[in-house]
Amino acid sequence: MSDKDTLSTYRGKRDFARTAEPQGQPGEAGEQPVYVVQIHDATTLHFDFRLECEGVLKSWSVPKGPSTDPKAKRLAMPTEDHPMEYRHFEGVIPRGEYGAGPVIVWDQGTYEPLTRDFPRALAKGHISFRLHDGKLRGEWALSRFRSGEDGEREAWLLVKKNDRYASPRPGVDPQRVRSAISSRTLKQVAEHGEERMPEGDTGT
Repeated sequence: MSDKDTLSTYRGKRDFARTAEPQGQPGEAGEQPVYVVQIHDATTLHFDFRLECEGVLKSWSVPKGPSTDPKAKRLAMPTEDHPMEYRHFEGVIPRGEYGAGPVIVWDQGTYEPLTRDFPRALAKGHISFRLHDGKLRGEWALSRFRSGEDGEREAWLLVKKNDRYASPRPGVDPQRVRSAISSRTLKQVAEHGEERMPEGDTGT
């Protein structure tokens, strides 16, 4: 799979002279693939759930965030592939840019594919995996329930499997939780980012 195939959509949406987001290159796989969950206060506040696969971060926007309750099926809307460097990105995307708003890294770790031929299973629309080393643990599944071929947006469900890490407790408050890498809240990242905008830049 070529660089153009994997990241051209991501790059085409961004002006890297204005945004601090990484331009990125497809990366080589490590010993164990990684995942990251970022909280992004853009037009609507949401969680971005990302899994390393074939040198990029396969990404879904999860409006309500992952739930550890196996009965809670969370809507997950696929977005463009992101470069591996994006798993470290935290900051403010400037006004006028795609996805403008603050971003924090809420959770990160590694994952274990439970589905045979993971890339092929992902393309077919169903994967299972086990998360390690972060806030989210245990077995999860992502399943496509709408292909997008009928004119509606492609859509998936993110579901926690019923294991020892499952819990019916309510989800986190995205405005109050702290970053896994800097311990800052969304508000603190937003304030810092605004302070660093170039003088006279209106963000338009």
